Amino acid sequence: MLTKKQLQLLEFINTRMQRDGVPPSFDEMKEALDLRSKSGIHRLITALEERGFIRRLAHRARAIEIVKLPESLGGAPSAPTSGGFSPRVIDGDRPDAPPPAGALDIETVTAINLPIMGKIAAGVPIEAVSDGAVNVAVPGSMLSGRGNHYALEVKGESMIEAGINHGDIVVIRETSQAKDGDIVVAMVEGYETTLKRYKRQGDMIALEAANPAFETRVLPSDMVEVQGKLVGLIRSY
Repeated sequence: MLTKKQLQLLEFINTRMQRDGVPPSFDEMKEALDLRSKSGIHRLITALEERGFIRRLAHRARAIEIVKLPESLGGAPSAPTSGGFSPRVIDGDRPDAPPPAGALDIETVTAINLPIMGKIAAGVPIEAVSDGAVNVAVPGSMLSGRGNHYALEVKGESMIEAGINHGDIVVIRETSQAKDGDIVVAMVEGYETTLKRYKRQGDMIALEAANPAFETRVLPSDMVEVQGKLVGLIRSY
């Protein structure tokens, strides 16, 4: 499933190719998605290619071929994934909701398999990944409350003084709410994710590293979406 920015870019490319017969330039894509640099477009293009929606053709300028479209853009329905798990994108602006009647109380379960939804940057933000191809067994006592949980592999060393190392698996409770001091999964500008300590400063949000080699990023609140809160960590030796 695609993030909002990935879907917007795919729709823009498809519309321009149907109208003009050629894909738009990177400058046109950047302007259409209101991004500050073309590096964001490069990351989105790479993500669409990795997910099989587009193909870049070698040795040709502006050569992008659309391979398939999601259902929301008129594409054919996707085949169900094996094992009954359907990958999904975390919607950061969705409010926390109570579980349906009869939902499993995860705190009473000895262990539960969670999908590893990809990698999360403990450093410079990286593009959000949501493949859910691998599961990890997590003790039920580690999970917090009755909300949805997922796991992410940590990439980078910006949170080492909080005890979070490169290669660790962090367990995240899905939520759009955070308090000062919480370690959160934050989406920046709609297409990059990072694991940082959250702190509100008026109309700004500080995403604080736990490593003096990394600077704190202070961003307008409308550029930061909390997508989850750290509730546990798994480390292999």
